[in-house]
Amino acid sequence: MRKKGVCRVPPHSVMSAHAFALCADDFALSPAVTRGILEALAAGRLTATSAMTTQKNWPEAAKAFRDLGPHADLGLHFNLTLGGPLGAMPAFAPNGAFPAMNAIVPAAWRRTLPRAEIRDELRRQLDAFEESFGAPPDFVDGHQHVQVLPGIADDLLAELSARGLAGRTWLRDSADRPRRIFARGRHWGKALTVAGLARGFHARARAAGFSLNDGFSGFSDFDAKADYAEDFASYLRAPGGKPLIMCHPGHVDEELARLDPVTLSREVELAFLLSGRFARIFEAAGARLARLSAI
Repeated sequence: MRKKGVCRVPPHSVMSAHAFALCADDFALSPAVTRGILEALAAGRLTATSAMTTQKNWPEAAKAFRDLGPHADLGLHFNLTLGGPLGAMPAFAPNGAFPAMNAIVPAAWRRTLPRAEIRDELRRQLDAFEESFGAPPDFVDGHQHVQVLPGIADDLLAELSARGLAGRTWLRDSADRPRRIFARGRHWGKALTVAGLARGFHARARAAGFSLNDGFSGFSDFDAKADYAEDFASYLRAPGGKPLIMCHPGHVDEELARLDPVTLSREVELAFLLSGRFARIFEAAGARLARLSAI
């Protein structure tokens, strides 16, 4: 049983400090991304990471996470927009490749998604998680926040409930309150858009017996030339009662470059997480790292 509790950074943290969960998305996306996230986990700079079980790197990544034995949560990064599915989806991915997010969102709102295919793919991704990791995910979120979309969210809650995971697995609410979003002063357009897509998700998930974060930040432009530390400092402003920050650290390899446009900014984020500046920003904000289950 992996221990729950506070991450090691910053070392001065006390229980009176405001606790934040910090999750690295895209674990197993590519070997280099996985390696970078494992470095941040080993350094005690993350309290969670979410895995893409659609990727060929997943079984090795699962073993590396187990071998590292970090005090962090491992979740499923439900994927419907990068690469291809684990099984046939003739209506949703007829050529074997997932559609773009800008095609999924309108279909979700029109309620025209092939939900039976999507739920079957969710089952495959959950099964792949358990097969390689040996346990259900500690939490579930989604690549590009697909877990909160109309219809998809309902099927996610139904499937997790059918597996007996209500009260055991927590869920990411990708929305936050507008006043908190504006108080951070950065990337509010993206944050408000996602909050609109996630409307009602928190209440439905709570009614189904799942715990969630209260407060969400981490939106960025993925600009490798920008000062990510300034962005990160804004993520600590106006926290909710159970705040979660997402991040996207990693190294770059050919597999990543082939699959995803977000490349060099991952190196920037990783360097920041491993730096003394990260600890100083936490100290200045009166914050500490913790697993979401411990907040």
